[in-house]
Amino acid sequence: MNEKNGKNGTDLPSDGSKQIELDDYQKNIKLLSDAIVSAQSPIRILDAIKWNSKIKENFFAKKFKEQPEVTQDYYLENANLDWPKQRQLFHIIEREITKKLGQFNPVGQMMRRVCGEYLRVLHMLERRGTHEFSYLSQELYGSAKDVFHVNDPTLAQLGVLMADSLSHIDRSRVLEEEERDINAEEAIKILQKALNQHFSDPQEQVRVILSDGIIADAAAGADYIKIRSDAKFNERDLKILEIHEGLVHIGTTLNGKSQPICTFLSKGPPSSTITQEGLAILMEIISLISYPARLKKIANRIRAVELAEDGATFLDIFEFFRTEGYDEENCYILASRVFRGSLPTLGPFTKDLAYAKGFITVYNFIQLAVRKGKLDRIPLLFCGKTNLEDIRDITQLVDEGIIILPKYLPPQIKDLNAITAWMCFANFLNQLSLGKIESDYAYLFGS
Repeated sequence: MNEKNGKNGTDLPSDGSKQIELDDYQKNIKLLSDAIVSAQSPIRILDAIKWNSKIKENFFAKKFKEQPEVTQDYYLENANLDWPKQRQLFHIIEREITKKLGQFNPVGQMMRRVCGEYLRVLHMLERRGTHEFSYLSQELYGSAKDVFHVNDPTLAQLGVLMADSLSHIDRSRVLEEEERDINAEEAIKILQKALNQHFSDPQEQVRVILSDGIIADAAAGADYIKIRSDAKFNERDLKILEIHEGLVHIGTTLNGKSQPICTFLSKGPPSSTITQEGLAILMEIISLISYPARLKKIANRIRAVELAEDGATFLDIFEFFRTEGYDEENCYILASRVFRGSLPTLGPFTKDLAYAKGFITVYNFIQLAVRKGKLDRIPLLFCGKTNLEDIRDITQLVDEGIIILPKYLPPQIKDLNAITAWMCFANFLNQLSLGKIESDYAYLFGS
């Protein structure tokens, strides 16, 4: 791939750091791309569906015996937009894309798909607190009953398989979790020092800040990570935050912001969420910093979504997490993730499927890229908030100079030697029969 524009040979910097002169074609793309960024700016999915602290306080005060007090009116009073006006903006942009770029232009097709997703997001948010909310969520993020291929296990069945494998490890004392004895202020210092090594450009400083306004221990924004003031961490937790939230989520946001033409890559619709969460989990695993309890939580979230799709209520899901060994605080956090945007007795918000679904699709893509010798495709996943389905078009647009290569990459992607070796062995091992191997080695594990 080169970095010359296909129209007039204008040099584009690979890091997006220099001002460039755009031709008319590029200007049209940037104008439409900027319009998408502007139109989506007031849409904050998680803010629009979150439950406030009073809901939790009342639930705990009633000793976990009654459903949380969430109604459709609660959502109508929070984070509302002028829905028809917002939808009209995206319809106008969609029409302009076709008028200016044509029906089959690759970047035009990408931008129209993004507009279509935001239209479905707006529809979903407008239907908060209704049955339809969950169905629209499934359209955007998928269902626990989805399969990757005909006759394959469902996503929920894969989650059960993973949970079963991890249950054997749970009974082992070899892998005990490290004590969480690092307070929030110390965690900020450690994490800030680590991120400064990755994001050294003073114009793109990534901040780690203290916050009292979040439920989770930590949460990432466009260029910051918030740490809850009363949260406790261990070194592994902080390393996961560095890689998952910092190198992947913030890194791809900054790479998207560096795009001189395709600025829409700085913002992530739901399809990119699946790819981005898959990248984040994969980077954790190949960095050897993930751990069984974390993977089991991901598997349990899949199971919880499936139960809610089958009619389980908030109280049912709360009890499910209790049977899995979580304390009441974490049971509430995990169960509320499933029902945010919905009601405690309606269907789920299915975003928590993105982690496992994204991991499987991204892992398979990288494995095939190695097998086919297309290693140059792998870093393109980090050009911004990308969608795996767009990689062929992104490859073409990089060749044309419409999209620039990513500035920030995790070490495992910057130097592809290790991951290439990993995937080569994985391709080889996948040809072996696990059942026969288990039979051959049975005597080694006899009691």
